[in-house]
Amino acid sequence: MKVFCHIPRENWFGDRYGTEYKKHSRHTVSHTDLNCDVVWLLASWCWKQIPVQILKTKKIICTIHHIVPDKFNAAAKHDFYMRDQFIDAYHVPCEQTRTFISKHTKKPIHKLCYWVDPTLWPVGDKAAAKATYILPQDKLIIGSFQRDTEGHDLKTPKLEKGPDKFCDYVEKIKDSGIEPFVLLNGWRRQYVINRLISANIDFMYKELPPLSEVSKMYSACDLYVVGSRFEGGPQSILECGISKTPIVSTDVGIASTILPSDCIFDVGGSCDIYFPTNKDVEQTYANSLKYNVTKHVCKYDDLFENIFGGLA
Repeated sequence: MKVFCHIPRENWFGDRYGTEYKKHSRHTVSHTDLNCDVVWLLASWCWKQIPVQILKTKKIICTIHHIVPDKFNAAAKHDFYMRDQFIDAYHVPCEQTRTFISKHTKKPIHKLCYWVDPTLWPVGDKAAAKATYILPQDKLIIGSFQRDTEGHDLKTPKLEKGPDKFCDYVEKIKDSGIEPFVLLNGWRRQYVINRLISANIDFMYKELPPLSEVSKMYSACDLYVVGSRFEGGPQSILECGISKTPIVSTDVGIASTILPSDCIFDVGGSCDIYFPTNKDVEQTYANSLKYNVTKHVCKYDDLFENIFGGLA
C-alpha cells in the first residue's frame, strides 16, 4: 500500500507527523498524490489543495482534530459537506471529536490517539534546564506552549484554547501565596501576555523555538497547565507525559486517556489548584508510553489496511 501524507505546512505538529509516519510506517509513503493508493489528509482543510480528480479516484482518509461548535457556522458546514463527498473514512484522536462529527456524516469514523516520540521529549534535568534560562529559584515555573489569540486582530482570545482559564489558574496560584513565573512559547500569545502583565506575574516568552529547546522548556517546568475547551489532543499532554513534566488539564481531547483523574479540572468550574504528585507523574508517563511512535504508528498502518484492505 502506498500512502501519501498531505501535511498542512503550518509549522504545526501535523507537519511533523508526516515525517514521523514516513520514518516508522511499514507502508510505502509516496511523495506525490499521483502514484499513491491512499491520501491521508492530516488536517481537514487540506482537501482544497488536492486536485478534484485525485479526490475522486484515490482512497481518502481525513483527520479531524477537533471542531469548535460556536465556529461551526453556515460557511464551516458548507465546507464540511463539500469535503465529505470525497472522504472514504475519517480519523479522529478523541471521543469528543467523534461525537460531534458523527452528527454530520454517514462515513465511517475511526478513533485512534496521537503518537509521541520519546527521543524528542526526553526526561531532562530540571535544575540544569532552569539554570539554562536563568529562571528564579524561588518561584513556581508554569509552562504553556501553544497559541492563544485569534489571528484577525491579535487581541481577541482564542477561547477554544482556554487562555482565560490558563490565566485564571495561574492567578489563583498567585493568590494562594505561591509566586508563579510563566514560561511561554508559540504564535500569538498576546492575550496571555497582557493578562500576566496586568496581574503583575513575571514571564519569559520564546515565540518559535526549535523542538530541542521546547524539550528543555518542558524540563524547566514545575507545572504545565492546559486550559482548553476544545482540542484533539492537545499534543502537549503526551509531550508532558513522556518527559515527566507535571501537568494538569481540563477534561478535553485525550486528557482522560492519559492523565489521572486528580489532574483534570472542570473548565466551567472554579478549578481548585492541584499539584500533581510523583505517583501522578509516573502514571501519566506510563500511559504516554503506550503511544510510543515506534509501536503506535503500526496501529495507523493497521487502520489503513482495515479500511482499505484490498490495497494492502
